[in-house]
Amino acid sequence: MFLKGKTALVTGSTSGIGLAYAKALAAEGAAVMINGFGDAEAIEAERKNLASVSGAGALYSDADMSKPDAIAAMVKRCADELGGPDIVISNAGIQHVAPVDEFPIEKWDAIIAINLNSTFHLMRAAVPLMKAKGWGRIITTASAHSLVASPNKSAYVAAKHGVVGLTKAVALETARTGITANCISPGYVWTPLVENQIPDTMRTRGLTRDQVINDVLLAAQPTKQFVQPDQVAALAVFLCRDEAAQITGANLSVDGGWTAA
Repeated sequence: MFLKGKTALVTGSTSGIGLAYAKALAAEGAAVMINGFGDAEAIEAERKNLASVSGAGALYSDADMSKPDAIAAMVKRCADELGGPDIVISNAGIQHVAPVDEFPIEKWDAIIAINLNSTFHLMRAAVPLMKAKGWGRIITTASAHSLVASPNKSAYVAAKHGVVGLTKAVALETARTGITANCISPGYVWTPLVENQIPDTMRTRGLTRDQVINDVLLAAQPTKQFVQPDQVAALAVFLCRDEAAQITGANLSVDGGWTAA
């Protein structure tokens, strides 16, 4: 458990990739603060499980990632009650699909606020604490859409490209401080959110389940396999190791070959 004595804060972590990050870090002994929305009982069960697995503390924050003051308060609470954060993973995100000329302005603003701006506010609050310790790991969940575009996803693609640029800039700023900053860019990941899209797509397009998976969801992934949340989380854990100390400013793809072409 090489992260014993460290604290991790993971946004957007009550389910999916974010929860996988939290579980993987807790398994290495890190105290963890999770964040997000969802069923209160289910979240509390996950919080207790994280504390049990790590043998360290675990907290839950319902901070709204669209509100800078709430993000700063969340980081302060993490520092006050758990110490750190030594590791921050910016994972909160939302999506909306529409052509640019029909894209609702409020949806654009919300996606930029939660997918991009929240990453800045998280880094801004956490970096001074990391500098004081001379050690830190900043990880941002970007996307295959940080490298390539898809139609009707202008806000999401813009936000994810922005996350990469922001992370690279912070990597350079912190290069001599013991802090690293890196992006992980998954392709389509098998989560409940993705799984729940399949029946609707089958009905609306008149396709079989296999056709939806292979010809719609995995059309861009040469392996024709979903990325698993624990595969993404395993890369995050590696980035926290001493062996990864010279990996900074990188955008690391976990996308089944999507962006290889």
